[in-house]
Amino acid sequence: MDVIHERAAFAAACGSARGAQRMVGVVPTMGALHDGHRALLDRARGENDVVAMTLFVNPLQFGDAADLRAYPRSRDEDLAVAETAGCDLVFAPSVREMYPAGDPQVTVDPGPLGDRLEGTSRPGHFRGVLTVVVKLLDLAGPCTAYFGEKDAQQLELVRRMVRDLDIPARVVVCPTVRAPDGLALASRNARLSPAGREAAPVVFRALSAGVFVVGSGERDAERVRAQMCDVLAAEPLARTDYAAVVDDATWDEPTVVPEVARLLVAAWIEDVRLVDGVVARPASASETAGGERAE
Repeated sequence: MDVIHERAAFAAACGSARGAQRMVGVVPTMGALHDGHRALLDRARGENDVVAMTLFVNPLQFGDAADLRAYPRSRDEDLAVAETAGCDLVFAPSVREMYPAGDPQVTVDPGPLGDRLEGTSRPGHFRGVLTVVVKLLDLAGPCTAYFGEKDAQQLELVRRMVRDLDIPARVVVCPTVRAPDGLALASRNARLSPAGREAAPVVFRALSAGVFVVGSGERDAERVRAQMCDVLAAEPLARTDYAAVVDDATWDEPTVVPEVARLLVAAWIEDVRLVDGVVARPASASETAGGERAE
């Protein structure tokens, strides 16, 4: 496994692989790897000749300097995971290497969806995410890029960016990996205290309650949202940021639950912010929607 720190060297390595008619799969990460990342790496390994993982904590997507400082980092352990997963390349640049002129003056505008939901709670977050993703995909060149479904709004914006800007990448979505109690695996989970970790599955319970009432015939989106909020409110360590019902295709927030809805929750457990989402279909739908899509 080659660990590369320079942009030019990473671009050259990916270009060399394609020149040898080898398919390149890219897994962007911010490190602190867990089994969710491992699932992305395994999927990439099974579908490509060369697997490249990026390892970079992107300061542009953090609005709070304290949050950036607190973000878990475990570089040596991450490299060990990447190697056991069969990675061929790891691109682990410094901040100076990624942004040699300092914070970029030209960034990617996420559009109207970037100002809602997570965008309301974290102004500028998606601009930072899309800017680093477009830089990484540009360096990698034509490839297949693998993303987890947990951060669904971010994923939708990456899809739109790839489509609208004609980026030569195919986006593959992998299902959220969960602990046995339903908690979506996330790097931030490591910051939870034992009590916080015990409380954290309330996020998934809230989503499950929403799925249940939708499946039972509830079509009023506000009532579904209220049901999720009630579950969150029953947990003393939880503080709700938002609960939402969106159309999975358009990301509009309708008053009537659509045929394929995505239920979203963001909540604080202690001082750790957790984000999760699931797909739900009304009882009238003939089949259950799967979350995984590829473009």
